[in-house]
Amino acid sequence: MESALPAAGFLYWVGAGTVAYLALRISYSLFTALRVWGVGNEAGVGPGLGEWAVVTGGTDGIGKSYAEEVEEKFKVETRTIAVDFTLEDIYDKIKTGLAGLEIGILVNNVGMSYEYPEYFLDVPDLDNVIKKMININILSVCKMTQLVLPGMVERSKGAILNISSGSGMFPVPLLTIYSATKTFVDFFSQCLHEEYRSKGIFVQSVLPYFVATKLAKIRKPTLDKPTPETFVKSAIKTVGLQSRTNGYLIHVLMGWIISNLPSWIYLKIVMNMNKATRAHYLKKIKKN
Repeated sequence: MESALPAAGFLYWVGAGTVAYLALRISYSLFTALRVWGVGNEAGVGPGLGEWAVVTGGTDGIGKSYAEEVEEKFKVETRTIAVDFTLEDIYDKIKTGLAGLEIGILVNNVGMSYEYPEYFLDVPDLDNVIKKMININILSVCKMTQLVLPGMVERSKGAILNISSGSGMFPVPLLTIYSATKTFVDFFSQCLHEEYRSKGIFVQSVLPYFVATKLAKIRKPTLDKPTPETFVKSAIKTVGLQSRTNGYLIHVLMGWIISNLPSWIYLKIVMNMNKATRAHYLKKIKKN
């Protein structure tokens, strides 16, 4: 009987400690949610960082919305970079075009995905897809950052917003190369933020799920698939507050649910969804 008492006391304190920890976690999460989604930090992006914003892939979709939002709301001049990012010899020309600009914001948005979900070895024109996807999704982020970051460091202020993807948070079979390149963008952003935050530079990894864009092949927006304008209006509030964000409250909830699923269940669900999408696409192509 005596030996049972210390054990009961130990279990009591373990239980009490667990409850206290969970209460603190929940309180912190609610405070963070209110701070980000209720208040936002719109002053984090603006003329104070520099006179110019540069956006890659800013002619359509999320990039266009970032360019418009930043320019109209925060009164900065925006330079959109519309070149063939599949090529590797474009960056000297871009450097010349940006010479003399006081760039306070860089949005690395340009991206490329699959035409449809497919097994790695069966991706049409695989050699070309590998090269293009790495050049667009990875090389452009590194090279544009290399061009713009020195000026930010010299002035001790700046913001770099790298558009990754929800597909970069967790592996997505049948979109293997795309998922892997977006994971690179996410890790690159996190590392860069830690390296340069003490120098006044804010680097953000933006990880949206589906947004109604041409890239995602979604025409009709819904609550969980917002328009680019709706997404960016939400995501811009997180700048200065979250170095890693899904950008949109519904996408945050989606990410939370996925992160709490056992990996084997998540992978089975995603594999089945992408196999169904693949079958539908191939059937449609066969009919045509």
